[in-house]
Amino acid sequence: MDRSRMTRKPTTPGEILQQEYLTPLEMSQKDLADHIGQDVKVINRIVNGRSGVTAEVALKLAATFRTTPEFWLNAQKAVDLHAARAKLRRLPKALVAPKRFAS
Repeated sequence: MDRSRMTRKPTTPGEILQQEYLTPLEMSQKDLADHIGQDVKVINRIVNGRSGVTAEVALKLAATFRTTPEFWLNAQKAVDLHAARAKLRRLPKALVAPKRFAS
């Protein structure tokens, strides 16, 4: 049984943004968009899971909320990998054996 297919759906960056930052700070999507210099449609699409977080937006969110860009990009990467795993029926077999590293 492939355990990678049994994992729960990851929390999206938009869910994190809304639940952990916007709601507690009583900040609207428009307020955030204006603050970081993005169109409110970009923020709305991220919050609603219709668009992913780009490197540029990750940098702006990190500066705004004192996180790191990697925090936002890793959350996006988890969502993207989960979606790709769900879409693929099976992966190709490996052509080479994994390398062993000396201790």
